[in-house]
Amino acid sequence: MNVKEQLLDLKPYQPGKPIEEVKKEYGLEKIVKLASNENPYGCSEKAKEAVKNSLNSFAIYPDGYATELREKLAKHLGVDGSQLLFGNGSDDVIHIITTALLAPGKNTVMANPSFSQYKHNAVIEGAEVREVDLIDGHHDLEGMLQRIDENTEIIWVCSPNNPSGVYVDSNSLHHFLKRVPKHVLIVMDEAYYEFAADEKDYPNTVALLDEYTNLLILRTFSKAYGLGGLRVGYAIGNRDFIHKIEPVRQPFNSNRVGQVAAIAALEDQDFIASYVKKNKQGLQQFYRFCEENNLSYYPSFGNFILIDFEQPGDNVFHYLLERGFIVRSGNPLGFPTSVRITVGTEDQNSELIAILTEMLSNQKN
Repeated sequence: MNVKEQLLDLKPYQPGKPIEEVKKEYGLEKIVKLASNENPYGCSEKAKEAVKNSLNSFAIYPDGYATELREKLAKHLGVDGSQLLFGNGSDDVIHIITTALLAPGKNTVMANPSFSQYKHNAVIEGAEVREVDLIDGHHDLEGMLQRIDENTEIIWVCSPNNPSGVYVDSNSLHHFLKRVPKHVLIVMDEAYYEFAADEKDYPNTVALLDEYTNLLILRTFSKAYGLGGLRVGYAIGNRDFIHKIEPVRQPFNSNRVGQVAAIAALEDQDFIASYVKKNKQGLQQFYRFCEENNLSYYPSFGNFILIDFEQPGDNVFHYLLERGFIVRSGNPLGFPTSVRITVGTEDQNSELIAILTEMLSNQKN
């Protein structure tokens, strides 16, 4: 059987090591996973209760249009329900977008390094991928503009960017949006929106949708809301464009449990505010560690931090793994001497920092 030629050199997405596998491999009883930017505090109790109340509905297919979630989320965002597109996580929405727009002879522009699935899906569709290197962790918006031509279909902006953690400020974004040709879809991936939203110069992208009909915003319930295991992501955009790409969406791509949990989670914004505050305090723990040890890092506006240890990131990853902490080596993320660490609870951060401090001390001796 023949598969698409472009698949032959593609590697499937490599998630972090499962906790049970690490326990078995290293003979450990306690494992702390800080690799996938999950919420270390779990999710809202309201979401848990909603899931419990849905236990008798598992045999029934979900509402493919996610009607109730659509209504609740539209009200929360201040948009019309027809401006929303739901997916099995943001990954699914990215797949929908690329399937709908990309093909051989077309191209897409993105930052490098950034979220891997933009490129992955574009390659599957046979489109040309045009990557523009980050500048000090930031998108080179000018450089990205220069790569656009008449065959460009999508330009991706991840803000805050994964894995560097920095965002595109409001003035820079406005200047950028004005210069992107109308035939190009601008995707603002705001998976970490909740962690940056209170920054004074973080753009209110939803308010820009009326002015820029070629703007599409991605958000998720996987990060701040702590519902990564239930896979609910969504796009906010122009209703006509959403209507055009809707046929690509699989009939039941957001599950019943995820929908009810997301609805309940939306109603507990106190949980989100509390987590965002704790996350900022956790970042300060890592900033102090970096400054005490003269390690370079990007100030992060997500729930993770990328630290340059000036040695192979794989080495640091394995050192921590053997001691019960799963983090993410920067090697596959485009930062070979760095490690990306999810911000955990205060105690988890302290324990991890103590291990890293010991590692650095031993290396000096």
